[in-house]
Amino acid sequence: MLISCGGTRQADGVLQGKVDIGPITPVPTSPEVYAARKVLVYDQGRSKLLYTISLGDNGNYLIELAPGKYAVDINHAGIDRSTDVPKTVVIEPGITVTLNISIDTGLR
Repeated sequence: MLISCGGTRQADGVLQGKVDIGPITPVPTSPEVYAARKVLVYDQGRSKLLYTISLGDNGNYLIELAPGKYAVDINHAGIDRSTDVPKTVVIEPGITVTLNISIDTGLR
């Protein structure tokens, strides 16, 4: 929770989603593959990295953020790429924003 200058309480919002990674052949995506990837949250201008979010064993992530605009990206492990990020998200008090990200590993 944040307290604004006027003294009223302002609730955080939530950014959540699932990161899908593929193709990974010939084996299914393992927890180690998810552990190597991170979701990065920057200030709106992408000048300052604010948060680095680790992924769960199944690629899920969740973070509470103060209301505002943020730029979201991934760390690029090897030749990973995604057309889903970078993306600007708007976080509002008490609202959950879902941003699912598909990462193409380039492996074929």
